[in-house]
Amino acid sequence: MADIAEIPLTRIDGSADSLANHRGNVLLVVNVASKCGLTPQYEGLERLYNEHKDKGFEVLGFPANDFGAQEPGSNEEIVAFCSASYGVSFPMFSKADVTGAGKQPLYAALTAAKPEKQGDAAGWRERLRGYGMTPTEDPEVLWNFEKFVIGRDGRVVERFSPAVAPDDPALLETIGKELAR
Repeated sequence: MADIAEIPLTRIDGSADSLANHRGNVLLVVNVASKCGLTPQYEGLERLYNEHKDKGFEVLGFPANDFGAQEPGSNEEIVAFCSASYGVSFPMFSKADVTGAGKQPLYAALTAAKPEKQGDAAGWRERLRGYGMTPTEDPEVLWNFEKFVIGRDGRVVERFSPAVAPDDPALLETIGKELAR
């Protein structure tokens, strides 16, 4: 597998980026959506970012419209929504797929590096089936707001299901351990 730090990325403003530009920081990579029941997690993600950014921590948001068409807006509309509704100041990237054959290379690498997730993925899948939806199976991303923690050394440390909130003790413990390295 290629070094995930070298995978080309595009910021939501169209500028070029890669995880190499964030090397040395602990990263929380999250696929986000503006019209999801989990969208209020933006508030917790922003709080987490602000509490730890001075220690070498970043939240990186990746808008995706893969699940229930819950991110229908353009990059400009996403920025306006995130800014006005949640005061998002952490880095955001261009909208792109995070599942299926056309998923962006970063998400292909993340799911290959950590095929299973912590948290109640089975319960989440049952909820989706209850709504008449067919959920994805591992290693695919399950839904909006799935989280990957990347250590300062660039390795994928852990993966958390969408229902794991930004203030969940398991997530905070993982981030704390990586920040202490």
